Amino acid sequence: MRLYLALLHYPVYNKHQRRIASAITTFDLHDISRLAKTYGVKRFFVITPLEDQQGLVERVIRHWTFGYGATYNPFRKEAFELVAISPSLESCAKSILDLEGERPLLIATDAAKQSGRPMSYAEASEVVTSERVVALLFGTAWGLDKEVYSHADYILDPVDSGSGYNHLSVRSAAAIILDRLAGGYPKG
Repeated sequence: MRLYLALLHYPVYNKHQRRIASAITTFDLHDISRLAKTYGVKRFFVITPLEDQQGLVERVIRHWTFGYGATYNPFRKEAFELVAISPSLESCAKSILDLEGERPLLIATDAAKQSGRPMSYAEASEVVTSERVVALLFGTAWGLDKEVYSHADYILDPVDSGSGYNHLSVRSAAAIILDRLAGGYPKG
């Protein structure tokens, strides 16, 4: 599997549908890096153009990979070794291209059904578990900016529990989606 995760903090929307750069949440770093390690993701990119936020991510990574945290919890060290910082989606895609020798297929996620190039979980699972290089894109705040969807090759169907309520944390959504795509369970 040649799967990469990208958590975009820019460009995303605030609750007024204005483009913003959202703040890093260290819970996301901890939980999504562990999720990535569990499911064999090759790298977890945290995307933000804000230098102070990049510095925060660097400090957290250093603590868990070289600092006291590395000896305190070796499992967390392994997970944080997957985390990389990128200033933009374009830079992230270029890093993956440099690592893999091919452009990644960009699959964006969203809590609402988007028009455009939809992709079911069954279709996405086939692609993710193939030899194709895939970057799965997650948004923070109130979701990815429409610009991200215009660059994506596909937009994954939203998580649907049948309850009509869909306002999950990105950590929860990422866990559900990654399990559906790479969990090895029968698809259907």
